[in-house]
Amino acid sequence: VVGDGTVAGLRFQDDTILDVDMIIISAGICPRDDLARECGLDVGERGGVVIDDKLMTSDRSIYAIGEVVLHRDLTYGLVAPGYMMADALAANLTGGDVSFIGTDLSAKLKLLGVDVASFGQYELPSEQVKPLVWEDPFNGTYKKLLFNPDGTRLLGGMLVGDTSDYSPLYMMAKSGDPLPCKPQEMILGKSGGASALGGVETIPDTAQICSCNNVTKGAIRSTIKEQKLTAIGQVKEITKAGTGCGGCLPLVTDIFRAEMKKAGVILHNHLCEHFPFSRSEIFGIIKVKKLTTFDEIILQYGAGYGCEICKPAITSILAALWNETIINPGHQTLQDTNDRFLANMQRGGLYSVIPRVAGGEISPDKLIALGETAKQFGLYSKITGWQRIDLFGAKVQDLPDIWEKLINAGFESGHAYGKALRTVKSCVGTTWCRYGVQDSVAFAVRVENRYKGIRAPHKVKAAVSGCIRECAEAQGKDFGLVATEKGYNLYVCGNGGVKPRHADLLAADIDEETAILYLDRFMMYYIMTADRMTRTAVWIEKLEGGIEHLKDVIIHDKLGICGELEAMCQFLVDSYRCEWTEVVSDPAKRKLFRQFVNTDENESSIEIISERGQPRPAYWPSEAVSLEQFNQLSRSLSDKDKRSREVPPAWVKVGTVSDFPHNGGATIKYGKVQIAVFNFTSKSEWYACQQMCPHKKAFVLSRGIIGDAHGIPKVACPLHKKTFSLTSGACISGEDYSVRVFPVSVTGEDVFLSLPPIDVLDQLLATEIGCQLATSCETGLHVVS
Repeated sequence: VVGDGTVAGLRFQDDTILDVDMIIISAGICPRDDLARECGLDVGERGGVVIDDKLMTSDRSIYAIGEVVLHRDLTYGLVAPGYMMADALAANLTGGDVSFIGTDLSAKLKLLGVDVASFGQYELPSEQVKPLVWEDPFNGTYKKLLFNPDGTRLLGGMLVGDTSDYSPLYMMAKSGDPLPCKPQEMILGKSGGASALGGVETIPDTAQICSCNNVTKGAIRSTIKEQKLTAIGQVKEITKAGTGCGGCLPLVTDIFRAEMKKAGVILHNHLCEHFPFSRSEIFGIIKVKKLTTFDEIILQYGAGYGCEICKPAITSILAALWNETIINPGHQTLQDTNDRFLANMQRGGLYSVIPRVAGGEISPDKLIALGETAKQFGLYSKITGWQRIDLFGAKVQDLPDIWEKLINAGFESGHAYGKALRTVKSCVGTTWCRYGVQDSVAFAVRVENRYKGIRAPHKVKAAVSGCIRECAEAQGKDFGLVATEKGYNLYVCGNGGVKPRHADLLAADIDEETAILYLDRFMMYYIMTADRMTRTAVWIEKLEGGIEHLKDVIIHDKLGICGELEAMCQFLVDSYRCEWTEVVSDPAKRKLFRQFVNTDENESSIEIISERGQPRPAYWPSEAVSLEQFNQLSRSLSDKDKRSREVPPAWVKVGTVSDFPHNGGATIKYGKVQIAVFNFTSKSEWYACQQMCPHKKAFVLSRGIIGDAHGIPKVACPLHKKTFSLTSGACISGEDYSVRVFPVSVTGEDVFLSLPPIDVLDQLLATEIGCQLATSCETGLHVVS
């Protein structure tokens, strides 16, 4: 690029210069056509496997579909064309004669924080259309609608900044129906401010709502009606609408709400089937009634026995109000596995260990201690994006020993496992940087140490930047502070994850004490009012009045609760305890981390390989087991299972009642088999099933949350939340999986399982079988006579 501060030209490799005033960079998909090139197939000049309307490549025996292809000189970067190609190819391979002649490229996206959309025919020659353009530079919106010359039909359009009318406009352009109003009313509305587009009720039943999966409005409506659906998740699961690119989900939701309204069904924001209250309502009940246990809360205000949704949510509320240690007997089994075992579960049921490194500041001695610990326990080490060091691959039974070593080196829990403050990232500020205007490291350390361990509806990330250059990226965090000459600008409710959101400025040029005061209030107001699993970025979008309301509450004390918010926060700060320090100093708590309760043996549950000098689990299979392999495995296991049921089982003692936590599970080892045993205390029942979840072949079910679904006792796999009936073993979350269950009997203090002989059960459920299935497409199994 030629020019001093502004673009003046482009210099090419031969040193020729092209005079230009502007450079426009257009980025899109690049087809991965390497394999096609190696095979000698025709590819386009700019990439893409050339196909015809029958999806054939230049080799008549090879077909290609999706983003890798070039069809009529066009590559597609959307999912819907790929689905249409797949439908056409499937028809042709089964004797049909279907041509793919292109597809609708309408789409609604979010680019660099700006909503954009295009629909219909938006690039027609000027003589075939009449455009209507609306531009609002004050609100940053632009709308261009294209009509036929007499203005009776909508052909297409573009929307920037405000895409709220995308769905009805798209439907209208696609249908080709005459306009229901004058062209200008489609942008400005009718007199009196009413929308000229109408609501979802104006869309015909024949209109395609989900182009990814070819689902019409009529199909959605009839499914809701005939199957009596009451949740948007059910609509997605059964109709598949909204499960592709997700662009149609708002419209699917509108159709669902309209059908619920017609049926007289009132939609609620209930926590789950066990509580007819929202999270914020339950928070208020627990606070006012001073309730301290899940059992008394569900007994007085709920129904059933709870589940993997309400148990962690209510335990988080209890922690935010009373701050008892989360692994105390009354709380431990209510937690997701991360909180229950104070570490992040990774593949294969292994865990990661992340000590706190406040503000990203760490001494050489602590770095050495981390390295020595990783070497001693064979852990994979990686620097995280949050200025900490993560040690992966810890076995559950090794966690107390690992943390004892780290605590002795001066570390404490980093709460990477909890829905709590994770870290406060910092740049070096005035400590070293020549541009710094405030000591960002010292303030980050202070802020992190103040809010560490505070449980919230979701994880909280923060940062402090020492100057306006913003090296710590504070404006993309749940809260962030950017140093100024006068103090700090305080930003809140940002997010840099799946859906990035720039944080809003809450207060400018405030000193550290004022920043702490506002943050105390902000944190507690968020904890009190947000829904479960809601990040601050989503919370503020739903908060009526948005940032202005937040300013009124936090700064101007509009609700008169700031004193209470400050007191609540100070209580949590004063009652902080390092959870791992409490575990390593308490033999009873250390006992909770045993792999098996009936033996001191340890067993690896996933294949570990070496890569770049470090250990890691082997990858999950990149493809499903082949049909031939599956049939072989199915026949093998079916024969063995049949024999195991023909052999009379025997009652085997596997432990005592005290070995199994209340309303939770623990693992026993029987021969080469791992079995999960559950003490469903609140139901006065015991259950047992295989420890291996069939989804990813991970030996983790005993660490899942137990509860009930419409009265059926169940366990939720902690890895991906697949749920299984504890009575039948069937998967009740919709997938085609099942687990084997075993009868349990308790005599006095002794716990017995009814089990086949060891050698028979080993052939069915041995850990080594699951390990092999977890990381290989090859079953490696043979029928044993």
